[in-house]
Amino acid sequence: MTSDGGHRGVAVTPPSDTAPSSRASSRPFTLAAWILLAYSAAVAVFGAFVRASLSGDGCGASWPLCDGQVLPLAPTAKMAVEFTHRVSSGLLILGLAGLTVWAYRAFRSDGHVWKAAGVALGTSFVSALIGALLVLFRWVTNDASAGRAVTMPLHLVNNLVLFAALALCAYWSAGGQKWAWKGQGQVAGALRWAAGGMVALGMTGAISAMGRTAFEHELKGASTLVQRLMLHVGEGAHPLLRGGVVHPLIATSVGLLIVWACGLVVEQRPRPEVRFWARATVGLFLFQFVFGLANLLMSAPVGMQLAHLALAIGNWLTLTMLAAHALVPAAQVGEASSLRAEAPAVAAGGGGYMALAKDYVALTKPRVVSLLLFTTVAAMIVAARGWPGGWLILAVSIGGYLMAGAANAFNMSVEEDLDLAMERTAKRPTVTHRIGKRQAQAFAWVTMTVAFAVLWSGANLLSAALALCGLLCYVFVYTLWLKRRTWHNIVIGGAAGAFPPLVGYAAVSGALSPLAWTLFAVIFTWTPVHFWALALLLKDDYARAGVPMLPVVKGERVTAEQIGIYAVLTSLVCVVPFVQGQAGLTYLAGSVLLNLGLLAQSLRLFLHTDRPHARALFKFSMAYLALFFIVVAVDQAARWPA
Repeated sequence: MTSDGGHRGVAVTPPSDTAPSSRASSRPFTLAAWILLAYSAAVAVFGAFVRASLSGDGCGASWPLCDGQVLPLAPTAKMAVEFTHRVSSGLLILGLAGLTVWAYRAFRSDGHVWKAAGVALGTSFVSALIGALLVLFRWVTNDASAGRAVTMPLHLVNNLVLFAALALCAYWSAGGQKWAWKGQGQVAGALRWAAGGMVALGMTGAISAMGRTAFEHELKGASTLVQRLMLHVGEGAHPLLRGGVVHPLIATSVGLLIVWACGLVVEQRPRPEVRFWARATVGLFLFQFVFGLANLLMSAPVGMQLAHLALAIGNWLTLTMLAAHALVPAAQVGEASSLRAEAPAVAAGGGGYMALAKDYVALTKPRVVSLLLFTTVAAMIVAARGWPGGWLILAVSIGGYLMAGAANAFNMSVEEDLDLAMERTAKRPTVTHRIGKRQAQAFAWVTMTVAFAVLWSGANLLSAALALCGLLCYVFVYTLWLKRRTWHNIVIGGAAGAFPPLVGYAAVSGALSPLAWTLFAVIFTWTPVHFWALALLLKDDYARAGVPMLPVVKGERVTAEQIGIYAVLTSLVCVVPFVQGQAGLTYLAGSVLLNLGLLAQSLRLFLHTDRPHARALFKFSMAYLALFFIVVAVDQAARWPA
């Protein structure tokens, strides 16, 4: 933190309701708030030590007494650890109560300060209540119950609210500008996404840490990295340990989300203090991500677990300060012109409810989703080495369709300007305003939530998390980050379309084998071939919209060359399953024929770079992918009869 209370740029954005003399008189309060924030973070980290050291039952099942005593006279080591945590938590509540009274008396006219202190006090009571439940229900040490699995993430989220409230209380008491969420356009949305991503990441981290504690003995008994990995992804892995695999997957997606959000905030609020906190947020997240990977590889020693949590708290606070500096009223910093006013929602056109229903279905792009669902179901057959069951296929198909549909709805809600400029998309419901932007986004949020719930309940958490990762990749990496910036957009962002086979495979097996990742790689290398052939047909449309697709930026000849390169890469990737013994002769024969066709079509386009040959390659590429997955499914079912 800086010497002026940890708030860079306070002078740049002068407060409207706090004079310099009053700021000077508030310095003791501000210092007290920062000290309590540091103390509350230390209490939380020490609470993690209580869990990691298996000391949660040190005081038995009694609360608030410790083993029936007000003050244990001859405590064991575990009892001393647990009792110390209870005392430190109680002192925190007393400190926050005093801070709240102080805030109300010193800042009675400034509701932001004393209300923030009150929120911190309220969440401290909730934390104490959660701690009591953990003890009274014996959801401690090696317990792996559903009650603990629900309570631990909620405990973490409650603490994040406490930390944010204290940080804002200190910042505002020092004269920091009060934030305003209304009228902030994309900035508010980006910060909400980033905060939601961090919360989701923290919740999965809490579950992962719980699994690490609940299965302490099993994990210690695994002497090699492979053995430890199989405890998480093997066929007999406990759901809690399988859930631990979700955490690094979510971390990767949230990392991309944070990079995008911070970049957008800096772009629309280009002030030094905003840039500082955005860089701090991204930098600390990247460091925490690398540290987390090291933690995983080293089987999470206690010290590294505590450091990882401390980094997560710090990262949450940097994001809080970024929001505090970016969400100032636009009129006071001369940025009113940079904020986009939300267009009023336009009522649906005529035609009644059936026409409106058709418009909402159009948001999901059914024709695009159909091929994704085909690869999902085929991957399920591959994983089951036969028919995986009708109900499972139905659940995964519904969940997969809804998740892909939500991604497409998000895409339409943010690309109205591009869709309007392109003839192919000019009649989409968001362009014609039959569905407003807010309605489209609300529909996408609801659909995404339902999709996650369907996949989790109908299959497993890993498949739901993978589907969510695909959505995040499509919306943030491709649509919002790369599409308008570089012709490499489809090469990197196209990975979103490669997630469906992972979802299908994980839905059946609960894990991901090398063959599953090969299916991912095939779609990843196939996507540029397929999409650039389409881009050649839509070159003029993309040029009018200003989208830097490869044919627009580099020309048709370079596009044909790149298509040939990726066709070769796709053919090479298809060899991997046979070389590794994961596929048999049926696969080899079918794969060779399909890839010869893909190479031949790509060569024809290279020799004759015109629309007829581009259209022929585009149509063949769709048939290629469908037939390839049929070949893989048939081969696996034939090699491994049920």
